[in-house]
Amino acid sequence: MRRLITFLTTHAIAVGIGFALGIYLLPILTAPSSPDASMLEEKAQTALFTAELTRNLKGSDFLHWGEGTISVSKAEIVHEGKLAPGPDYFVYLTNEFVEDEAGFEALKDQARRVGPVKTFGGFLLTVPEDIDVGAYTNIVVWCESFGEFITAAKYR
Repeated sequence: MRRLITFLTTHAIAVGIGFALGIYLLPILTAPSSPDASMLEEKAQTALFTAELTRNLKGSDFLHWGEGTISVSKAEIVHEGKLAPGPDYFVYLTNEFVEDEAGFEALKDQARRVGPVKTFGGFLLTVPEDIDVGAYTNIVVWCESFGEFITAAKYR
């Protein structure tokens, strides 16, 4: 009986570790190539606003972070930098700066969802025509699947 319990316990732990690694690695393995750095740099030159993403936010940790420059224009949001890989990331615009899950969840219903982030070495996101980026002051990258804060910046 002890041998059966040990067998089931060790195999359950192995399955759990494999599942967790799969959740972490799948977005990395299936992500499209990041946009070319020179193209991102060119697109960023038309920005109305820029901001710096940093890993030093209250809600950031070794699995949830972003760094680099965010450039916001009427038509596009350009990120030159890196994001921690993960599933189901979305960019939101807000009027209050937040730096953790609780802060974003408190105002998520007032935030404006711009679109998905599919690459982790910089991204280019088209701003829908019905969104006025000048009406907002902050940008947030959020993981929908797990309700995790990734990063944020005040752009104006």
